[in-house]
Amino acid sequence: MSPLLIGLLIAVSTIAVLATGIPVAFGLGLIAVVFLLIFDGVDSLDVLAENFYGGLAEFSLVSIPMFIVMGVAIAVSPAGKDLYEVLDRWLHRVPGGLIISNLGACAIFAALSGSSPATCAAIGKMGIPEMRNRGFPDSLATGAIAAGGTLGILIPPSITMIVYGISTETSIGRLFLAGFLPGALLTALFMLWSIYSAWRSGYSFSEKVGGYSWREKFELMPQVLPFLAIIAGVLFVLYGGVATPSEAAGVGALFVLILVAVIYKVYQPARIWAIISDSMKESVMILMIIGASVLFSYTLSSLFVTQSVAESIVGLEVNKWVMMGIINLFLLVAGFFLPPVAVILMTAPVLLPIVTGLGFDPYWFAVIFTINMEIGLITPPVGLNLYVINGIVPDVSLPTILKGALPFMLCMVAAIIILSIFPEIVTFLPDLIMGPGG
Repeated sequence: MSPLLIGLLIAVSTIAVLATGIPVAFGLGLIAVVFLLIFDGVDSLDVLAENFYGGLAEFSLVSIPMFIVMGVAIAVSPAGKDLYEVLDRWLHRVPGGLIISNLGACAIFAALSGSSPATCAAIGKMGIPEMRNRGFPDSLATGAIAAGGTLGILIPPSITMIVYGISTETSIGRLFLAGFLPGALLTALFMLWSIYSAWRSGYSFSEKVGGYSWREKFELMPQVLPFLAIIAGVLFVLYGGVATPSEAAGVGALFVLILVAVIYKVYQPARIWAIISDSMKESVMILMIIGASVLFSYTLSSLFVTQSVAESIVGLEVNKWVMMGIINLFLLVAGFFLPPVAVILMTAPVLLPIVTGLGFDPYWFAVIFTINMEIGLITPPVGLNLYVINGIVPDVSLPTILKGALPFMLCMVAAIIILSIFPEIVTFLPDLIMGPGG
């Protein structure tokens, strides 16, 4: 049987297995073991444990649970509420200030937590009821938060970017810098669409919600600024070469736990244990997916599927932008069915050599890849952010939330087009701060 046919069988089998609802890590591991047994025999099982362990025996992976601790600690504290209040008090007189406040809070909280579902939950619990109370359409109120939550995997520090960097052996510091301006671009596109959509729906932006004194505008700042300072500090030591991602994440997690205890009095053993427990669960889930994906990748390589697919793609005599369009379509469809981490681990190591061989910048491709994964977060059947929002406001139907999220998907497609025309938006900061190349 040809490697391409084996690859097709593996793809169909993977989709079928994951469609049963089995956890992604177990599904990938099962497919890897079964196909190795069928085509390489029982002797191939001797290397399974070694490959699984090898996939996890990477010091840089320590940064993942540390960044997760940072995100969970911030998510369980009132930091999101205070952030939302600060922006609302400063922007309430600006036309469309409430929607800008919500999306701005999503962008900043995404940087604080690095988690899309956490961002949706933290900002959505306050922002969606407030927008609905002030007359914004249900679809826009829910769709904006669902889309705003996706910024968590693009704006640094991002767990997804860390996984991408580890799987492709690219610089995590450069990846973080590469995601900063595109994240700001996406946030601006979301804001522009939200204001236009609200205006088109008849919202006048003329409602005044009482003024705030200067004292009220500044009173919550001391509670929010220290968290922002920690994120800035973590990024500074990364970009400055002072510390590795693992070291920066470890120190950042410690300081966030201290701040949560000092500012919000979260120091009871039960609450600290809840933070550690939630972080452990999410970390183990991601690390299991990483280990299983290494086995999956080994299976593809051992059966010469990876090499054959790469050769077939390279052999296609098409324009490089046509090829990039095909790759984007593939990533988009993959994101509909699989979480971002799984898609990255399964496909990025295969696609990156092809993309760089076509002359594209590897960090530009990382951002394009991530935006495709963002679309998957608000697209059924997985669409995790849609279900988080539905859990917050169960009286708003899932189709209504999806209808509100659809224009934001188009904003993401527009961002991909803009970044394709102006790739310097991605490469400018990494080249400026860390030097060209890398």
